[in-house]
Amino acid sequence: MPVIKFTYTDLEELLKREIDKDELIDLLPMIGSDIEDYDDEEVKVEFFPNRPDYLSVEGVARALKGFLEIDEGIPEYHLEPAGTSITIDPGLKGIRPYTACCLVRNVEFTDEKLPQIMDFQEDLHWVIGRDRKKVAIGIHNLDVLKGPFRYLAALPDETSFVPLDMDEEMTLREILTEHKKGQSYAHLIDKYDRYPLIMDSEDNILSMPPIINGELTKLTTDTKNLFVDVTGTDQQAVERTLNIITTSFAESGATIQTMENIYQDETLIRPDLTPKERTVSVKNAVKLIGIPLTAEVVAESLKKVRFDATVVDEDTVKVLIPPYRADILHEVDIIENVAIGYCFRKIEPELPQVATVAREDPYMDFDQNAREIMNGLGFAEVMSLMLTNEENHYQKMKLPETERVEVAQPISQDRTMIRQSLLNGLLEFLEDNKHEELPQRIFEVGETVFLDRERETRTVGVKKLAAMTTHSQANFTEIKSTSDALISNLGLEMEIEDLDHPSFIKGRCALLKGVKKETGEVCVEGFFGEMNPQVIRNFELEYPVVAVEVEFKSLK
Repeated sequence: MPVIKFTYTDLEELLKREIDKDELIDLLPMIGSDIEDYDDEEVKVEFFPNRPDYLSVEGVARALKGFLEIDEGIPEYHLEPAGTSITIDPGLKGIRPYTACCLVRNVEFTDEKLPQIMDFQEDLHWVIGRDRKKVAIGIHNLDVLKGPFRYLAALPDETSFVPLDMDEEMTLREILTEHKKGQSYAHLIDKYDRYPLIMDSEDNILSMPPIINGELTKLTTDTKNLFVDVTGTDQQAVERTLNIITTSFAESGATIQTMENIYQDETLIRPDLTPKERTVSVKNAVKLIGIPLTAEVVAESLKKVRFDATVVDEDTVKVLIPPYRADILHEVDIIENVAIGYCFRKIEPELPQVATVAREDPYMDFDQNAREIMNGLGFAEVMSLMLTNEENHYQKMKLPETERVEVAQPISQDRTMIRQSLLNGLLEFLEDNKHEELPQRIFEVGETVFLDRERETRTVGVKKLAAMTTHSQANFTEIKSTSDALISNLGLEMEIEDLDHPSFIKGRCALLKGVKKETGEVCVEGFFGEMNPQVIRNFELEYPVVAVEVEFKSLK
């Protein structure tokens, strides 16, 4: 999770008052942080990625002002028109079509502050931007530029500029192949015929999003005015990111200037710091938090977490949500902030006035039966996380990407989606245990999740079992025997037929069905076979791998 470090002096300058170290250490966990370390000069804190507005000392100070009753309610930010614009090339559609840009004036950089800004930018790249895939940020020295600006799709071999920390011009394609940053992020744009570029009116190149900025606009401690660009594939994420960055600068005294962002069919003034209006039910807050609350107390608690709140009636509070809050998606999120503003320490724990008798969930009985069968066949059970990532789940498995449940604000780039298969998790386990003796026989019983828009939750859970064997002689006959033994021990008959599956060797993969003898009902369906050598190499394994994965249609 993101970790930021700041000095007590920096924080006190923003709070405009002194704060005792012990008071701060006691208060920080109440706003949702985990204190990593601290000494007499600075503190290092970790925040959940659902609060990217906390990833700068300015954001932390803004929150603490509410708790310390220095300043409650939504912060007010003065916006001025910059008198300039950026035009977005329609040719970027399908590449990185969205941008949100503005100017920030009267910034104060020091030797300590400049690295903090860079760290803040990279943390946002990670938390919101999916390592720049979804959102990329550029912060430039405005004083060497002249508007209006252009965001365009450029030919990679016909355009060149001096990239950051270099002293010679490189073409856009050369940057992708020869520059360290270009090599790291080339996969984001190298499949396109044209690459994104931001230029000013004098054809100075500011940036090649999402790869690298130009050396011309490099920030120094002498920089006073900024051009800020956020580009990406998700317009909402792009605009929220700009709001977080600009309001952070405004907290330290800078001035935000809006720009016209001109698309082919509309012109947007950005940043847009208009708060969103919602309502929260006092009854729902009481039910979820578990303490008696009045509408007045709910409103007061929300003001302490920098929302504006007005009592409508005894059960309804109108709430204005700050523009930098990207985590408010549902009434439940507002109620969570009521609890935070009320202060968790004031909530007395109570034992529930309900007596219950525990028993094993019948849904889990089947799991235990399947585990006993696999243990009896000589397989060791592993339990992997339900969260995985697109590279391991699709690319490394040679599978096409499908609709999936994605994590809106992932803690890690390794955990960005919910799995639809157990196989890549087992391969990751084998990759981590290459040093162990062979043969290795492992299995997992677990939930997978698929989109289902007909359901209330828009998802459906599917229970699966997967097993995998690796050693020098692993082959189709071995995994067929394992599959047959599993199906037989479940009291079913196995039926098989040929199957082409990208993760398996062609001609060495079979579709299987577990059928009830009496009724012909298909209770289990899946596939087994010898895994494709390329898949094996993708997970850096050295020996043949055979695998089976089945889905349970009926658990009775």
